[in-house]
Amino acid sequence: MSRKTTLRRALVGLAAGAALALAAPLAASAHVTVNPNTATPGSYATVNFRVPTESETASTVRLEVTLPTDTPLSAVLVQPVAGWTATVEKGALPAPVEVDGNTLTDAPLKIVWQADPGVGIGQDQFQIFSAVLGPVPDTGHLVLPAAQTYSDGEVVDWAATPDEVAADDTLEPAPVLYVNDAPPSGEHSHGHGTASAAPEMEDATAAAPSDSSGVALGLSIAALVVAAAGAVLGALAFTRRPKRG
Repeated sequence: MSRKTTLRRALVGLAAGAALALAAPLAASAHVTVNPNTATPGSYATVNFRVPTESETASTVRLEVTLPTDTPLSAVLVQPVAGWTATVEKGALPAPVEVDGNTLTDAPLKIVWQADPGVGIGQDQFQIFSAVLGPVPDTGHLVLPAAQTYSDGEVVDWAATPDEVAADDTLEPAPVLYVNDAPPSGEHSHGHGTASAAPEMEDATAAAPSDSSGVALGLSIAALVVAAAGAVLGALAFTRRPKRG
């Protein structure tokens, strides 16, 4: 076997290994998440919903986040996104709830981001949708189910609670904002840790790179690049060695 053939096969194997190494972290992080995922009771939490597109044939055109009714939020603000229409849907609660000495009979029930015609989140893309939620109730955590709609009509419901996911990890996990409860092992607080205490909008893109899954993926890519470079240089050095005798 010639040295050129050996080098070519080595590079093909290296590429295959890199693809496999990247597949796991990408699959693990490709779902709708909320960032930061922790908040302080009584605060007005600025949160970012990160929405990746997993479909190879369609784009994401709608995101619908359902808000809790047993521990309702009295104030919900949304940050405008170019090409998208954001709507906060309000309505009657199933039962009156006491919040800060006031009795709430209606509250924000959903946040809907709808893409304008011709707009969407394409393959290998993601979008950040930001909102201020508050005051954050004094509770363990808030489950924020998200329905992701694709341009071909498919709807993916990210709605499973932490307990449901713990029992069956094949379920689609809902975004969860942890208040008094600690995030599960391996799921650390994102962004700035605790949410801001006043309803001030933050730069939505600033929090995205600090996501723990993003850091892990970045480190994986960096390691693969270094390994690939070393393998190529080593192979080239081998092929250029003068023949003996």
